[in-house]
Amino acid sequence: MTPLLLQGQGYAFRAPVTTIDVPTQVNPGLADDGSPQPCVLVLARSTDVEVTELTTTLAQRGVRVVRIDADRCLDVSLTVYPDAPLVELDHAMLRPLLVWRRHFELAALPVDPGTLYGAYVVDQWRSVADWITARTDWCGVNAGRPVDRLSQLADAARFGLAVPRTVVTTQPARHRPGGGTCVVKTSGRHLVEPVSGRQHGLFPQPLDPRLGGGRPEPAPVIVQQYLPSDHELRVFVVGERVIGYQVDRLDPTGQLRLDPTGVRVSEVPVDPALGGTLRALARYWRLDVVAFDLLVRDGTPTFLAAGPHCDWRWCEHLAGAPTVSAAVADWVAGRFEELLGAATRSGTSRG
Repeated sequence: MTPLLLQGQGYAFRAPVTTIDVPTQVNPGLADDGSPQPCVLVLARSTDVEVTELTTTLAQRGVRVVRIDADRCLDVSLTVYPDAPLVELDHAMLRPLLVWRRHFELAALPVDPGTLYGAYVVDQWRSVADWITARTDWCGVNAGRPVDRLSQLADAARFGLAVPRTVVTTQPARHRPGGGTCVVKTSGRHLVEPVSGRQHGLFPQPLDPRLGGGRPEPAPVIVQQYLPSDHELRVFVVGERVIGYQVDRLDPTGQLRLDPTGVRVSEVPVDPALGGTLRALARYWRLDVVAFDLLVRDGTPTFLAAGPHCDWRWCEHLAGAPTVSAAVADWVAGRFEELLGAATRSGTSRG
């Protein structure tokens, strides 16, 4: 039997490897004095448009961004030095000051993990990417531990936010948290990638009350109380900045990725008390850039989820203002300059 979250999902996306046109000033060699070039290192994938735009914006400010993309890394020339905070990438010696792992999904590696070769490649890149991300001799963006969806709900409730009634089960037809209409959600990612570059959606589905006892699912899913709302709210916390977007679905059953014209998005101010709570949650999770999804009814917000690998350009495109892009560029540039100054002072004092 087909699992509930694989039934009726209309989203399938082919994510081809893209050629990235980056300004020449972001292709670093050695600095003028022959020392390794300070940079921001991003682990992503070639279709990460947020990183592509950020790279160009920061290049104009003199901040070099280099990236390793999961779907383009099989032929990369890479050496990482364990005894020094240095990376040699395509024969350029780099000194990463800030490392950001975003959409470096192992499923994007263009190999078949069911073969010996593919399993070997995936395991090696998993180990090395985890090590690069966790190193303490450079700073990280969103360097806190990964926070799963269920821990997010518990933490949000402890910070005073309303959350939907929720269970995790392989028997979704037997549960009605809250006693009424429910939805089924993935406990993991919203996109699965069985073959590199081919993504399939796992978006929330209404739980059909006609299922009765129903068959068990092959894997646990989230069953959550359905809460009617006046609108949705997506709030980005970037450092200390809080940026809000109201999302109105013209078709409540529509999926944004299938029909982006079915929603209306507008930038809105965030209530100071809510903004303070979301900033506090971001600090608790040690997240520098994060998106929060909430429902709002009669002015009261209900927390749904938080996304540390958040994408913001779709909100900006529909709202017509690049507010988050500017905030992220400001934050990364400011943090880079802060770290560069500290490294310069440290080198001067040693000299």
